[in-house]
Amino acid sequence: MARGRSERPVPLRARVIMQEFGRTLWYLRAILAGLLILFILLTIGMYHFGGPVETVNRTPSPWWESVYFCTITALTIGYGDVVPTTAFGRIDALLLGMIGVLMTGLITAAAVRGVHEAARRAGVEE
Repeated sequence: MARGRSERPVPLRARVIMQEFGRTLWYLRAILAGLLILFILLTIGMYHFGGPVETVNRTPSPWWESVYFCTITALTIGYGDVVPTTAFGRIDALLLGMIGVLMTGLITAAAVRGVHEAARRAGVEE
């Protein structure tokens, strides 16, 4: 629908964008919850069977360092200060990275949809 020259576009409001972002996340809640549960299970598996070891002193990592390692891996940062030493741990780390990429993609897509939907409602979109 074409706008006349006398009509001025309505500015986008951050509140509306955040509402649309939240609505989209709500629609994706089952997928995100499933990925979070999978993350927790893989973190428990890493602690018990992955053999995470600190690279500085080559000692087994306590549970909180296993959680740290899994979080850093899922965020695709990967400092390398804690590493898995078993085949299971390496496969687990690979799966954690894939979960992190999926979660990041879903949240980014929800943010983009929030902006798009808010723009559509405001009539800013062409």
